[in-house]
Amino acid sequence: MPNTSHRRPWLRLLGALALACTWLPATAQPTRTVRLLVGFPAGGGTDAIARTLADKLRHELGANVIVENKPGAGGQLAAQTLKAAAPDGNTYFLSHDHTISILPLVVKAPGFEPAKDFVAVAGFATFVNAFAVSGGTPARSLDEYVKWVQQQGAGKGAVGVPAPASVPEFLVGVIGQRYQLDLISAPYRGSAPMIGDMLGNQIGAGVGSIPDFIDQHKAGKLRVVAVLGHSRQAALPDVPTFSELGLKGFEDVPYYGVFAPAGTPKAALDTFSEALAKVV
Repeated sequence: MPNTSHRRPWLRLLGALALACTWLPATAQPTRTVRLLVGFPAGGGTDAIARTLADKLRHELGANVIVENKPGAGGQLAAQTLKAAAPDGNTYFLSHDHTISILPLVVKAPGFEPAKDFVAVAGFATFVNAFAVSGGTPARSLDEYVKWVQQQGAGKGAVGVPAPASVPEFLVGVIGQRYQLDLISAPYRGSAPMIGDMLGNQIGAGVGSIPDFIDQHKAGKLRVVAVLGHSRQAALPDVPTFSELGLKGFEDVPYYGVFAPAGTPKAALDTFSEALAKVV
C-alpha cells in the first residue's frame, strides 16, 4: 500500500485554511453604496467622465460607487433627485454649469434652488464646447456652413444642442444673429442622441463638448469647425476659436463639479472631496 502519512500534515493544513476562509470577515467586500447622479443619458461626455471617476473612487472610498443616469430636462430630474435624497453622504450629483448655474435663471420652476438645496463638494474640471457639422454637409469651415445654410432656402437650418436653455442653444442664437440666418435649436436629451442624428445626417450641425466630437472628427465622420475659449485647443490645433471668427462673448468655458444634498455632514463631504482629488 502507498504510504500516505507524509500527506496528512498537508491535508490538515488545507482543511484548516478552508475552514478559515469560511470565517473571513464580511468587511472584505464593500457594504456601502454611493450613488453618483448624472443628468444625461449613458454614452455622452458627462456620463463617460462619471463612469471613469466612479471606477477609481470605488478604491479610494472603499465603497460601491454606481453611476445613476437621470436624463431629462437638461439635468433637472437628476437635480430634483439629489434634493430629495437623504443627506447621509451616499448620494452625489456630477454636473456641469448648465444645470446648476443656468437653468435656475432661465426656467421658471426648476424644482430646486442650488444655494439652498445643495452644497458644493468639489470643482474638478472645465471643458470646451465646439460647433460641428455633419459629414453629409459640404462645409469645411463655419463660413462654408453659413453659405450652405443660405442655400437651403431663406437661410433656414436646424442645429442640435444637448439641452434646451443651454450655452449651446445661446450660441446657436448668436450665430444666427451674426450671419442673419434663421437657425433653429433642436434640443436633445444629451449629446449621445444628438451625435447619432448627426452621423445619420438627419441634422446638419450640432454644438457639444470637444470630447463628444473628437473621435468622430478624427474619423472624418463629423467636422469640428469652431471652438469656445480664449485660445485654440491642443487636440484641435487647426480649428479656430469663435473669437477668431468675430463672435465675441464665448471665451469663458464651462465647469464640472460635484454636489451633495444640503445638510450632508462635513466629514462625509471632506472624505469624498479628498478621494476625488486623488483620483483626478
